[in-house]
Amino acid sequence: MPISRLGLVVHGGRPEAVSGGRTVRQWCARNGIGCVDIDVWQGQGSRRSGRDEVRAAGSPDLIVTLGGDGTFLRGARIAAKKNIKVLGVDLGRVGFLTETAVGEVERALDAVHAGRSECEERMTLTMRASKLLEFPTDVEQFLCYGHGPALPPPPPQSDGAGQEDDGIALDVTALNDVVVEKLARDHQVSLGVYIAGRLLASYSADGVVVATPTGSTAYSFAAGGPVLSPRMRAVIFTPVAPHMAFNRTVIANADEPITLRVLPHSGRAAVSVDGQPRGVLDPGDWIGVTAAPEPLRLVRLNPANFFGRLRERMRLTDAPATAADGEAPALFMPTRPVPNSVHRLDAPPLS
Repeated sequence: MPISRLGLVVHGGRPEAVSGGRTVRQWCARNGIGCVDIDVWQGQGSRRSGRDEVRAAGSPDLIVTLGGDGTFLRGARIAAKKNIKVLGVDLGRVGFLTETAVGEVERALDAVHAGRSECEERMTLTMRASKLLEFPTDVEQFLCYGHGPALPPPPPQSDGAGQEDDGIALDVTALNDVVVEKLARDHQVSLGVYIAGRLLASYSADGVVVATPTGSTAYSFAAGGPVLSPRMRAVIFTPVAPHMAFNRTVIANADEPITLRVLPHSGRAAVSVDGQPRGVLDPGDWIGVTAAPEPLRLVRLNPANFFGRLRERMRLTDAPATAADGEAPALFMPTRPVPNSVHRLDAPPLS
C-alpha cells in the first residue's frame, strides 16, 4: 500500500513518543509524503469529532499512533470514520493493539509503503439513543477533571429510520467498549438490560460494560469478564459490581443488539466510549449498542499472535504443580503436512 498522506497521533506526555513523532515526520519528508498531526489539543478551545479530524487532516490513508493502547484508541476513533488503516507504535511495552516498537518505526513504514504488510479487521460497535447525548456543564467538569476537554457529544447520523421508538443513530465508533456507569458515589445506576429486544434482567450496579472481542481484555476483563479471540464477532455484556446474585457476563451474537434503559427512579448515568466520556443519560433514557457495519483496519507486519501477547501482557505463569511433569513448548506444531480435514484451521506454519 503506497502511502500518500499520513496522519500522526502522538502521546505528548511521553518524551519517547515525541521523539518517535519526529522520526516519522523525517521519514515522510524523505519519501515525499504529506504528514499532519491529528487529535491535538493545545490547551485552548474544544476537541473535534472524528469526522472533523479526518477532514482537517486531508483524509490520510494511514494513521500512525505513538503511545500505548490509549493513544491507539484515539487514532482508531478517527480512522474508523473513513476506513483508514492504523499502525500502532508501542513505547517499550507489549500492547494488545500496537504493532511495532518505536525503534522499528522507520522499518515498519518502509514495509507498509512497499506493500509488505497485512490488514487485520476488528469488529467495532456503534450506538442508537433515545435522545442526543450531551453534558450538563457541572457534570463535564467532574468527568473530565485533569484530562482536558471532553470529545464533543456524538452527532446524529441519518440512517432512514422514521419511527420515534427507533431512536437516533449516533456517530459513534467503539473499538473496545461502551460503558454506562453511575454518576453519584452513593447511588448505583439501575438499568433494564435487553438483548435482541428481550429483557435479560434489571441491574442495580456501579455500571455495565458492552464490549467487543477486542475490548474483552480491557474494562470488561477487569470487571470479571472472559477473554475472547479478537477474530470473533460477538458483543459482550459485563455488569460492574452488581447488587444482585447474577453477576456473570453474557455474550451475544454480533447481530443481537444490547439495549440499556435507565429505570424511572435511578440516578443519572454517564456514557463513555473507549474510555472517553460522551454524554449523560437521565431516568427514562436508553441507548442501544450494536455491531457497526464497518470494521477497523489494523496494519500487521507479522502473523497475528494474540494469545502469545495475552500470555506476556498478563504475565501468565504455569501451574506450580506442572513443574515436575515437564515443560510445555512455546508452539504446538505438526511435524508433517496436516490432513486436509484440518488444513482450514488456524495454526503456526510448518517450520
